[in-house]
Amino acid sequence: MCSSVSVPLFDSLSKPTIQFSFHHNHSRKCQIRASSAAANVNLTSLESAIAQKNSDAVKEALDQLSEAGWAKRWSSQPYVSRRTTSLRELTTLGIKNAENLAIPSVRNDAAFLFTVVGTTGFLGVLAGQLPGDWGFFVPYLIGSISLVVLGVGSTAPGLLQAAIGGFSTFFPDYQDRIARHEAAHFLVAYLIGLPILGYSLDIGKEHVNLIDQRLEKLIYSGQLDSKEVDRLAVVAMAGLTAEGLKYDKVIGQSADLFTLQRFINRSKPSISKDQQQNLTRWAVLFAGSLLKNNIVLHEALMSAMLKKATVLECIEAIENAV
Repeated sequence: MCSSVSVPLFDSLSKPTIQFSFHHNHSRKCQIRASSAAANVNLTSLESAIAQKNSDAVKEALDQLSEAGWAKRWSSQPYVSRRTTSLRELTTLGIKNAENLAIPSVRNDAAFLFTVVGTTGFLGVLAGQLPGDWGFFVPYLIGSISLVVLGVGSTAPGLLQAAIGGFSTFFPDYQDRIARHEAAHFLVAYLIGLPILGYSLDIGKEHVNLIDQRLEKLIYSGQLDSKEVDRLAVVAMAGLTAEGLKYDKVIGQSADLFTLQRFINRSKPSISKDQQQNLTRWAVLFAGSLLKNNIVLHEALMSAMLKKATVLECIEAIENAV
């Protein structure tokens, strides 16, 4: 994914849910005017609040900047209301293979294992040409590498997942997927009015941090009402939605779906299976609509995140994108 409370809730592609080279032909249309654009606006309070990881202070600072006429995109889509949604609507929106969004992709896993087995097999055949006992023992040792990898996967899946995550960087769409996925979480949360305090595109650490003490208490107490569940669901589904709008197959949906299920399990009243399915579809539709209507902002934010911009600089990218 994908990521929130006091921990990253929207993790991505290298996890069981939120990857991304970034070169858009029309990126010049969404250049960032950096801090010079905000020369007449005091961002000190916002910068301080972000540094302190104080979500209430961040929200207050952004509200004040919005009233001052600068943070016009902040909380510009506060009204989120669930409705019955069909798969056809997702397809009409532009989601590719909407019916398969929830099916975890095994592309990275399969490619990694195929490479390991294929490489060790090839080296084993070559090593078999060595003279004497070397021609027996070396192929045997090389061949055991595949067994070791499978053994690690069954006893320490986290280590294998880290290796697969590193291997995934060889895919040409890796950087674009990560940036697209995490920028979607960031942007949708910002538009809805949920303050962001951190993010990462690093391998195995992809996430967007939404640390909100009030929401944290509601989540841990299992008291999330339908309004809060709807808002969080849209943010949770934004990452896989961004991938679905661009690619035929989504890679980073597992963590997003896991996060959404966590919210559902903490909601009150409880949500039935049919309602959960509809909530997921509706959240994808709503998030997709926001992303399509704000494509320039999304691409500006992707560009900033790929440059390892600070959270404040990412907010400036959103507000100053044209």
